[in-house]
Amino acid sequence: MWPERILGWDLGGAHLKAALVCPQRGVERVMQLPCPLWKGLGHLNQAIQRVCETLPQGPLRHAVTMTGECVDLFENRESGVRALVEVIHNTVRCAPLGIYAGERGFLTPREALRSTESIASANWLASASWTARALDQGLFVDVGSTTTDLVPLDQGRVLARGHSDFDRLRHAELLYTGVVRTPVMALTRRVPFAGHWVGLAAEHFATTADVYRLTDALPSHADLLPTPDQGGKNLEDSARRLARMLGRDLESASMGQWRRLAGYLAGCQLGQIEGACALQLSRHVLAEDAPLV
Repeated sequence: MWPERILGWDLGGAHLKAALVCPQRGVERVMQLPCPLWKGLGHLNQAIQRVCETLPQGPLRHAVTMTGECVDLFENRESGVRALVEVIHNTVRCAPLGIYAGERGFLTPREALRSTESIASANWLASASWTARALDQGLFVDVGSTTTDLVPLDQGRVLARGHSDFDRLRHAELLYTGVVRTPVMALTRRVPFAGHWVGLAAEHFATTADVYRLTDALPSHADLLPTPDQGGKNLEDSARRLARMLGRDLESASMGQWRRLAGYLAGCQLGQIEGACALQLSRHVLAEDAPLV
């Protein structure tokens, strides 16, 4: 007999996410912790331990997705999947554990070690497949800290043209743009400022977390990792980092000008996502009134 509660894990490259679910009562708890996996597996072990310390007593069934296998800590995705499977397997020990492998469903840890290609970065398919069962049609859009997924859904089917990261990037079903970690230089090559078009520095001075802090759109709990300059996270700190992108200092312009610049950059990112949505809709596999999810 399966344990009543299920703990879902997503082992990401920058964050660890966990959701405690009771089939009868729904979602009981959701946790997201910083986990800079590229710095070493110790960060993952620490984050997992923090989650485990908050769990209620009693047996659990564990279900795992991952994207952390693609960080440059690992030589390749296969070695990354193997390492992450080993870490989570050692954590849950004898508890039931399923590793999500896309269309193959959940695999045991031993099976997972022979199917690393199906497991690598398959969390988007888990979300899209679940959503596809809940409505007739829709364009599924998942915007995270680092990436955006876009997937048409129809009659319970996931109509993705790509499954690997490479193919999903090629079909614009995966965009490397998110609301926290994306470098500002990836949003556009130039911006309007003080009456001129100004090229942006090709430097990691500021991120989209700074942009959305200045537009008042970023909840404080959404930005869990250090800033590019290891500095603070108030409006002035974000504006200071954004100013560096233009070769300027915070004091050289008003806060209103920095906020206006942030609004323009937010629009650039939205334009990237809208363009990818338009590409998906141009496939004509969805009805005109299909919802955006």
